[in-house]
Amino acid sequence: MQNEIKNWTAANIPQRNNGLAVITGSTEGIGYEDALALSSSGWNVIMMGRIAEKGAESIAKIHEINPKAKVSFEKMDLADLSSIKAFASKMILKGQAIDLLINNAGVMTPPKRLETANGFELQFGTNHIGHFALTAQLLPLLRKSQSARVITVSSIANREGIINFDDLQSKSSYAPGKAYSQAKLANLMFALELQRQSEKHGWGIMSMAAHPGVSRTNLLITGAGRWSAAGIARTFLPFLFQPSAQGALPTLYAATSPDAKGGLYYGPNKMSETRGFPSIAKIPAQALDINVSLKLWEVSQALAKVEF
Repeated sequence: MQNEIKNWTAANIPQRNNGLAVITGSTEGIGYEDALALSSSGWNVIMMGRIAEKGAESIAKIHEINPKAKVSFEKMDLADLSSIKAFASKMILKGQAIDLLINNAGVMTPPKRLETANGFELQFGTNHIGHFALTAQLLPLLRKSQSARVITVSSIANREGIINFDDLQSKSSYAPGKAYSQAKLANLMFALELQRQSEKHGWGIMSMAAHPGVSRTNLLITGAGRWSAAGIARTFLPFLFQPSAQGALPTLYAATSPDAKGGLYYGPNKMSETRGFPSIAKIPAQALDINVSLKLWEVSQALAKVEF
């Protein structure tokens, strides 16, 4: 497949009458657009978030657009390993194969250092460790599928990221953007390593990463704050950001296209990958370091108290 994927949109998603998709952070933004597009294409979608009321509102919005959509909501907090464990245990008990897991939820640049319920720096703990733990615990159900895919959403901010094993939790010094870049680099490295591990162990799972470019979501406002530089730009200069439905396309392409390949990274195709249609994104050099990726995998297993 060539780098340019000609103007692929949600209309190109293959229709299907079955298939279970689990999407974190899907009550708004990119995750909501993923849920809308997939449910409109026949998928059975589990939308996930921390607030049940927002889940109900999002499902109502989807049903207004598509009354036949098969969507449900499950409450889970990625910043709490016990919440992740409870959800995974519930899914394991049901025993239904998961065909698609989209690790989409994220926390972005809170101005002060915050911690998860387990004492991790909030961005690293939620964006990376939370999704790492969730994927590990859902692995038996992913392996039950004939063609499972795991899509982990990263960000162009990963270009500035460095995995600092001496201070993964930013305890020595906390810079919001630096911590976010590290977490998003970890997301990308996890996606690439998951593909290698799947091939090594014969799990039959395709793992890919995607990023939305610069998209119009509430992530900047809820993270850095409305009156941060980024939040002000998002509020008063919306034309700088592409719509969230457009930003969701690289994730949806990776999730559904028969041409998508495991171990690749997808993003928008124009203006340094900040906007446009899906194409193969450039992987930053630091994400290609297999030794660092493997060490991050091992450290993450210990922190998340899981094994693949």
